Amino acid sequence: MTVLRHYDGVPDGLLDATSIEAAKVLGGPSLLYLEGARTPPLFVTVLQHGNEPTGFEAVQLILRKYQGKKLPRTMWLFVANVDAAASGLRTLPKQQDYNRSWPGTPAAQSPEASLMREVVDTVAAGPLFASVDLHNNTGSNPHYGCVNHLSPPFLQLATLFARTVVFFQQPLGVQSLAMAQHCPAVTLECGQAGENAALQHATEFVDACLHLHHIPKHAVSPHDVTLLKTVAVAKMRQGVSFGFGDASADVRFRADLDKLNFSQLEPGEFLADLAPDMPIPIEVFNDDGDEIGDRLFELKQGRLLVKKPVTPSMATLDTTIIEQDCLFYVMETMALSDEDDHTPSEIQI
Repeated sequence: MTVLRHYDGVPDGLLDATSIEAAKVLGGPSLLYLEGARTPPLFVTVLQHGNEPTGFEAVQLILRKYQGKKLPRTMWLFVANVDAAASGLRTLPKQQDYNRSWPGTPAAQSPEASLMREVVDTVAAGPLFASVDLHNNTGSNPHYGCVNHLSPPFLQLATLFARTVVFFQQPLGVQSLAMAQHCPAVTLECGQAGENAALQHATEFVDACLHLHHIPKHAVSPHDVTLLKTVAVAKMRQGVSFGFGDASADVRFRADLDKLNFSQLEPGEFLADLAPDMPIPIEVFNDDGDEIGDRLFELKQGRLLVKKPVTPSMATLDTTIIEQDCLFYVMETMALSDEDDHTPSEIQI
């Protein structure tokens, strides 16, 4: 059983620890209550994936800035998978992914799901101002916000971070989907770990949230947001060897696959060379669980090609991450006008 540690205030040594050292300071996944000048609290989650340290480092910068005085707003801080962080891994081999374990997860009996229920029960026992979950990407992506609801406060919060906003409802068990039942909630994709621009952007956003008097409730102007919807996820078929430049692999993806993120790929775009007589090596599931890979991709002379326009996100060259999560997500553009009711567009695939 994974035990949640509770702290009132900042534990000694936390502000000087690296994400790798956080487990030694905290002793395990930890929930910190940090009193501020204004309530209700902001809820911030960092290190759900141990190899994504930018959120943790951003919070450290903010807490150093206000050291010895109150924060502008009370904050709940969940420092999540410190054990995976100690090894520099997204998740440990026997763990369920923390960001697939929140209330609503299909794997509700796992130790990680029990941990997340305790976190939600604690922070949502009273009103919350907003929830922010901070992540890095392993591939090349723009900075963008993700929401699970399209009501104005959610979109206002997301566009405070970036013009690009992604709406999604799969996978289940993610932090923002669970917290959306209690307050405006966003997942922020802050670029790649180690980038100074990623750290600066995340720090400025969280600090801005602490200073906000309220989140605007009026609609976001269509001119101020580029809105996309995740409609499917592409995963490698089991038992298929793959790589980037590995001549011995069954599937040899193009070496710049992650540079295609957030770009519309047109029919005929090359993705990979395949071993002889291999079928389409990826499975693509839409939000209803239907496998639709043959609608989007095709084989021609041993090459995997795009069959109809596709916009990928979160494509990465990290084969371990691909095995643990996915090859990429498939998105489509959503129209948002002042007159609409913020409902999703029809799925075109």
